[in-house]
Amino acid sequence: MAGQPLQVDFEDRGTLVVVTPMGEISYTEATSFRAVLKRAADLNRPRIIIDLSRVEYMNSPGVATLVEALQNARRSRARLILVGITQRVLAIFQIARLHTVFEMRDTLEAAAGD
Repeated sequence: MAGQPLQVDFEDRGTLVVVTPMGEISYTEATSFRAVLKRAADLNRPRIIIDLSRVEYMNSPGVATLVEALQNARRSRARLILVGITQRVLAIFQIARLHTVFEMRDTLEAAAGD
């Protein structure tokens, strides 16, 4: 699937980190996405928010990267929250039954405020 290359914005807001990937997360992009998520985890903030509203497509390596980030967050007692998940990406989570494992919110404001 040819689409836009992955770009990832990273914002440290003191008590939380916001990671915003934009584009597709598939085999080649998963490695760079994993590095950004590790950088977010290394800050030891109580909350990591991943804004997926601009992710057009994600396959197994992308999902596996998020599962790994969730495991790392739990080990460090941080909350990992997915926000803005599109229907196309949500369908992948539902097929894998991961929508019951991840904490999800509709908006960044909702995830940052609770």
